[in-house]
Amino acid sequence: MINYDAFMSRAAAHMQDSAIRRMGTILAQGRDIISFAPGYPAPDTFPWTDFQEIARELLSGTDGSVLQYGPTRGFRPLIDVIRGIMSARDVAAGPERLLVTTGSQQGLDLVARVLLDPGDVVLVELPTYTGAITAFRNVQARMVGVPQEADGIDLAALDDVYARVRRDGQRVGMLYVVPNFQNPTGLLIGLEKRARLLEWAARRDVLLLEDDPYRELYFEDSASETDVRPIKADDHEGRVIYLSSFSKTLAPGYRVAWIDAPPALAAKLEFAKQAEDLCTGGLDQRVVYEACRRGIMDRQLPMLRTYYQNKRDVMVAALTEEFGSDVSWPAPRGGFFLWATLPPQIDTNRLIPRAVEHGVIYVAGDAFFVDGRRTHLIRLSFSAPTPERIREGVARLGAAMRAELDTITRSEAPEASPLPPAAR
Repeated sequence: MINYDAFMSRAAAHMQDSAIRRMGTILAQGRDIISFAPGYPAPDTFPWTDFQEIARELLSGTDGSVLQYGPTRGFRPLIDVIRGIMSARDVAAGPERLLVTTGSQQGLDLVARVLLDPGDVVLVELPTYTGAITAFRNVQARMVGVPQEADGIDLAALDDVYARVRRDGQRVGMLYVVPNFQNPTGLLIGLEKRARLLEWAARRDVLLLEDDPYRELYFEDSASETDVRPIKADDHEGRVIYLSSFSKTLAPGYRVAWIDAPPALAAKLEFAKQAEDLCTGGLDQRVVYEACRRGIMDRQLPMLRTYYQNKRDVMVAALTEEFGSDVSWPAPRGGFFLWATLPPQIDTNRLIPRAVEHGVIYVAGDAFFVDGRRTHLIRLSFSAPTPERIREGVARLGAAMRAELDTITRSEAPEASPLPPAAR
């Protein structure tokens, strides 16, 4: 047998499987498993009829460029649509700043490859998105976490962490944040804190990577379009690199997202993308462009906000009924996720096999921390399951947790003392 480890790069040695993707192997077993693990949009929200009509027209064969290679920067009419989206978000993005990517994950990978050398430090929220952890780890960057408060990243802690890293002689490559309905916590960085965060980045001369896939999915009972204003909107010196996506609003299968970066960085990102895939799929871009041009996207957004707000309400009600005060969470004001704190004696990694026995899966909280901690936290995604499956899944999770607590209690009980000889 060949020892392939001897042929691998140092970067490959640090690559790890995604904790979320590992849950897919459980679903593939064919059992009745209710999954709260992946943050998938619900397929019944996809505009299937509109997509069918668009596909019929695009695949008529009248335009050969539909299935041809395209520019690395992206299909120009789609770039113009993205400029309009950014303008609606109060960001004036010229075409020299925009790059269409094959999903936001490629955006993370490209930024990591262009900005980070092995050993460079990326400051991240504690907890943070696992896909970002993977992208930064793959280029052998070192991630250092900063705790969050109820309104997002703790700025005092951020400055302390930055100062400590610099005292240690290390280069800070950037700060990565998900300001709107963060994955995994669902937290929303407050507007005043966003301004202070940008001021901090200027003072410390740090680049910000703003990842914003959930912006449009604010819940109208607790957030508004004002609350989700991008940090990029107030960036007047080119300090913010901005990522966003059509995956959560149209459909993730099209793999169409974008980067807005200062022109000098956008040019380097384009070179890096040429080495990865030459260009994002032309058919995917055309479908997304037509969905935007025909007003399908605009029709989708109000429906999606109501739809996912209802699912959040169903999960919150089910958790409250099942667990009472034994489980707590910050109330999500948008997005796909609920970040739950279980009783402290529960190790949520060790609970997974028992949860699977009861027919439910989730993502254990430590997958989102870069400081090696083990936690009693879990991420529950309410986006894909039906309301009925959400209620049943929470009931199954409750049964699994009670069984785990019972096992812990019995294992910690003192052994019975042997009877003295006179009593035998």
